[in-house]
Amino acid sequence: MQASTRRTFLGYCLGAIALAGGAAATYPVFRYLAPQGESNSGSKVTFSETEIPPDGAKFFDFHGTTGVIVKTRAGGLMALSAVCTHLGCIVQWEKDKQDFLCPCHGGRFSADGSVLSGPPPKPLARLPLAVENGIVIIG
Repeated sequence: MQASTRRTFLGYCLGAIALAGGAAATYPVFRYLAPQGESNSGSKVTFSETEIPPDGAKFFDFHGTTGVIVKTRAGGLMALSAVCTHLGCIVQWEKDKQDFLCPCHGGRFSADGSVLSGPPPKPLARLPLAVENGIVIIG
């Protein structure tokens, strides 16, 4: 009777270890596949207009992705998503050409986000933009 009790106890211990190991392996997969909550969906990004270089661009984090604001040679401001619409690469601002280049597949976008050349199927998404008293508000 003594051996049966030990065998049962060891069986419970091994079962608990297997259950804990299965949970430890499954949890990261579940967190990866589960949709992310929109915890900061109402948040806005603000910064001074002087932080944007003339004829240049300022990249920033916007709701978990990358955004960019461009000050064109004409002095206008344009806020766009910096995520290429082809495969999701982050575009780069080319100051001398006043356009965006996707380094992965050579897609080009104008300063207003429209497609100039390459494989991107649609323009860069525009972000809501307001300027109040020298403060840029995006979102």
